Amino acid sequence: MKTIRVLTAAGLGSAFGLAAPAARACAACSGQSDSLMAQGMNAGIYALLGVIGSVLCAACTFFVFLARRSAAVARAEQDKTKSV
Repeated sequence: MKTIRVLTAAGLGSAFGLAAPAARACAACSGQSDSLMAQGMNAGIYALLGVIGSVLCAACTFFVFLARRSAAVARAEQDKTKSV
């Protein structure tokens, strides 16, 4: 029973893979690497990387702000208890 499933899955995978050669790669991947489409795709990738990088930097900055503020509050409370 297990052998039939494996053979069926392998047969279907092979059939789908060989059925449509045009579906193996998109036009940008199978085209010229110096075409306008490839340049546009690279520009889009860089733009998205820039957005993701700026969001990550903003999140890191916020957490550094919270850590410094927490340390300052703890220091102030410690100084307050020492002076009393």
